[in-house]
Amino acid sequence: MVLALIAATGDDQGAAFFAYMGVAAALVFANLGASYGTAKAGVGIASLGVIDSSKITKSLIPIIMAGILGIYGVIIAVIANSQIKTGDLDDKRGYTFLGAGLSCGLSALAAGLAIGVAGDAGVRAYAQTDGIFVGMILILIFAEAIGLYGLIVAIIMLF
Repeated sequence: MVLALIAATGDDQGAAFFAYMGVAAALVFANLGASYGTAKAGVGIASLGVIDSSKITKSLIPIIMAGILGIYGVIIAVIANSQIKTGDLDDKRGYTFLGAGLSCGLSALAAGLAIGVAGDAGVRAYAQTDGIFVGMILILIFAEAIGLYGLIVAIIMLF
């Protein structure tokens, strides 16, 4: 309701509001995905450490991949923020920033959920057998690609 009222006012502040909401959405949702992926995979690594502590270093890959998702959000937030400050902003451009932020942020959130679940199950399975490691890495790469797709779409929208 409030967003509809702001959009209906037609002044310059509405466009800036939606543009900065896009910046916030990229950062917040990407970091939510990164934190969930880190926490969920971290629980699996703790379980693996009880079974075979020599495999912990190789099992940190899901944590690293989840952390990259937060970087995607920072990239879009910085690019969008620099463009908001330098150019004139109309309603269409404000909505474009919102769409770009949501594209990157929600894609990174989905990727974080996938990395967390697959990373947790993967490292627990890796504790039992070494043969699952390559399969786990491939699954994590495809999960990370979801966030990368959102980053690419957001960059295309911003330029």
